[in-house]
Amino acid sequence: MKSVNTSAAPAAVGPYSQAIVAGDMVYCSGQIAIDPATNTLCAGDITEQTRMVLSNLSAVLKAAGSRPEQVVKATIYLKDMNDFDAVNAVYSEIFGTHRPARACVEVSRLPKDVDVEIDAIATVTL
Repeated sequence: MKSVNTSAAPAAVGPYSQAIVAGDMVYCSGQIAIDPATNTLCAGDITEQTRMVLSNLSAVLKAAGSRPEQVVKATIYLKDMNDFDAVNAVYSEIFGTHRPARACVEVSRLPKDVDVEIDAIATVTL
């Protein structure tokens, strides 16, 4: 197993790695809307936050030798399920016609009180 850490995504906010590569799979920790350049939370609406989250997730995937088109499973955590359509619109921009398996759940609270968090499992190019 190999730990993945990249400065192109925010550092972990706890005692965990941005991702772990095990064999030909990468297990990405949840990403939130922290701008890695400034280490501050994205102040925008759910659309802007989701773009930041998916940008961070893409950076972690790249550092692991993967990319969004190789995601096999994603989980979206929403503070408010009313944001489902807006998140889906941005998600579709990033994933295009690729349709990984996915779950989306509403939660009572997320780290740093953000509105959305996304994690993923993907294949890696060996």
